[in-house]
Amino acid sequence: MNQSIKIDPYGFREYDARWLYEKDINKNGIIELGKGLGTQIIKHTKKDNPRVIIGHDYRSYSEEIKIALKDGLISTGCCVEDIGLSLSPMVYFAQFKLDSDAVAMVTASHNENGWTGVKMGIKKGLTHAPEEMRELKDITLKKEFTRGQGNEKEVKNFQDIYKNDLIKRNKLKKRIKAVVACGNGTAGIFAPDILRGIGCEVIELDCKLDWSFPKYNPNPEDLKMLHEISKVVKNNEADIGFGFDGDGDRVGVIDDNGEEIFSDKIGLMIARNLSSNYKSSKFIVDVKSTGLFTNDKVLLRNNCQTIYWKTGHSHIKRKVNSEKALAGFEKSGHFFFNSPLGYGYDDGINSAIQVCHLLDEQNKKMSEIINELPKTFQSPTMAPFCKDEEKYSVVEEITKIIEEIKNKKTKIDDQEIEEILTVNGIRFSFKDGSWGLIRASSNKPSLVIVTESPTSNKRKKKIFDFIDDLLQKTGKIGEYDQKI
Repeated sequence: MNQSIKIDPYGFREYDARWLYEKDINKNGIIELGKGLGTQIIKHTKKDNPRVIIGHDYRSYSEEIKIALKDGLISTGCCVEDIGLSLSPMVYFAQFKLDSDAVAMVTASHNENGWTGVKMGIKKGLTHAPEEMRELKDITLKKEFTRGQGNEKEVKNFQDIYKNDLIKRNKLKKRIKAVVACGNGTAGIFAPDILRGIGCEVIELDCKLDWSFPKYNPNPEDLKMLHEISKVVKNNEADIGFGFDGDGDRVGVIDDNGEEIFSDKIGLMIARNLSSNYKSSKFIVDVKSTGLFTNDKVLLRNNCQTIYWKTGHSHIKRKVNSEKALAGFEKSGHFFFNSPLGYGYDDGINSAIQVCHLLDEQNKKMSEIINELPKTFQSPTMAPFCKDEEKYSVVEEITKIIEEIKNKKTKIDDQEIEEILTVNGIRFSFKDGSWGLIRASSNKPSLVIVTESPTSNKRKKKIFDFIDDLLQKTGKIGEYDQKI
């Protein structure tokens, strides 16, 4: 008996697709997704047999999903080139190296076990934006599929080609002792080799592949993972600690004292370091990022401009591309390096390499470099549960309330709201540089809350309390994943 088709429409997210397998999508649903993606690729490339690079991460069921996705793609006429076990950036790199028409990466990144998904793109170096995701959802759910005769081939040893490309361009002058943590995710077979290859002394932490993620999720925003790296950095007197996410497009950084450095601050340090060689550059940062970029003295001295933009790897990637920015930085640890430093997409290992260059060139400890930045008190990214079908309207409701508070000049912790940015949720800022952010998560049924204050920890907490109070009054908020 044929299995029915199951696809939860909410799995089509803002810039990729994610489902619980097989609760929200089954194998036949994945085949349909492949047909939808194949049809979309053919429509946009105007080719009958476009070439599509495909890879998968190390979850137990990822290969099975990849096979179903390939079946769907081939049925529309796509020629699939399978590069095997991959990181997302390796798939993006393959599109440049093999000059293909599109990419599809089977991964749920750092989501808990049980999740699956696909990151996909047509234009080189870019992944689907909301309009492409809406189009893909429409084609797939309405079954408006092209029929054709595609094929598949296996591309052998592509892992080595990817590793060597990063190694040969990035040799270090001095030896840097680095803890490399992969949370038993796919980055474990890439990051240690590449960082050793450029000249680091590598101390491996949870680099053995284990799809059950026995200790913690491979997520560089996860405090458990960061605490583990911190311990190993201190015990080994390492110069730096790196934590990579499940599909290798993000990195978290721990300094030589075992202190976590939020990725937006890492971005600012890298931007400062790059700005002296690349004057008048543009940098793109997401709305969750520190307010320090705006008035940074080093960036201003080198005539560099920073643009705050929508959170999400696809949004920042596209903005880096359209603004011809030198680099983009996301609070979650996605960094994007454009020509001549990279191909514009997010690669956690290339990001770690840029941090190594920073240490290589500055001849200072990481803790000394971070101390040169003005001090701010930052919250971690906090995610209270909110249903997918309610999260956007909750953010709209809160935005109206905050806009009214600003218009009425009502004070919060003795200060008026000075500026509001609504490019992605709402980010509201005060005269002292403190700010708060509320937005809907793009890939989970939750909201995203971040606060920062250059004044005090207490002020950071007061802004969070103000946000939390507004959210609780909606009656539509559940448990937080973490809280300050």
